[in-house]
Amino acid sequence: MLIMAGLFILNTNLQAQIIPVDSGYFKSFDNTKIYYEVRGNGFPVLLVHGFIVNSNSWRHAALYDSLIAAGKKVILVDLRGNGKSDKPHTDAAYNNDAEAKDLMLLLKHLHINKYDVVGYSRGSIITARLLALDKNLHKAVMGGMGSDFTNPDWPRRIQFYHALAFDTVASLHAMVQNVQKAGLDQEALALLQKYQPSTSKEILSKIKTPVLVIHGDSDVDNGNADELASFFPNATTAVTPGDHNHAASTPEFAAAVMAFLKKND
Repeated sequence: MLIMAGLFILNTNLQAQIIPVDSGYFKSFDNTKIYYEVRGNGFPVLLVHGFIVNSNSWRHAALYDSLIAAGKKVILVDLRGNGKSDKPHTDAAYNNDAEAKDLMLLLKHLHINKYDVVGYSRGSIITARLLALDKNLHKAVMGGMGSDFTNPDWPRRIQFYHALAFDTVASLHAMVQNVQKAGLDQEALALLQKYQPSTSKEILSKIKTPVLVIHGDSDVDNGNADELASFFPNATTAVTPGDHNHAASTPEFAAAVMAFLKKND
């Protein structure tokens, strides 16, 4: 794949497709700069990445090329604290749904009304906030996430926060080492965990938007995905091969998501 003169060239088995590209920064509600990239002109699909990665993680997933090939407008974004976006070190920069506000303002900046969203892992937690806050959301996919995040005092979140805040959490020592070796902003990541939002099952039960809850057959990281799906009045489930770190990149994940998006058009 190549990027030339503002055009994205995707090589397929049939022919090369030349697809318009838009990328850059916009300033969010508190002047935090958020980096984004847009490919294509079709119906918008926002991809929301997980924790300790950035929007580049989607480029390694079969879903990315599947969406492009289907003619979708694919929106990548580095959430605040990650990738090319700003990484503020204040509590105020991460609480009160800051990330969901960033995404809604980005869509407004791009003049997008209706859109679909695919979140994975922590991206699904932010997707839940979009489901709760944004009436423009058409369909949503929540990948790699079970019901545990609905608890505001989720022990896993609290452990991640303490480990990244330079406390000793033996079970997460390798994770912290990986963050440091990769040169990531550990303080920003700690704040992302400190203020990671939860969405109660009572709120989820009022959301009528079609939702796909999808997880790997070896993914046990974040609670029960079937239980999460049961909280929604209009949810379906799918299982794809792989553990938490690999399920989203599989062709099976892409096929299930594409079928859901097409079925609910």
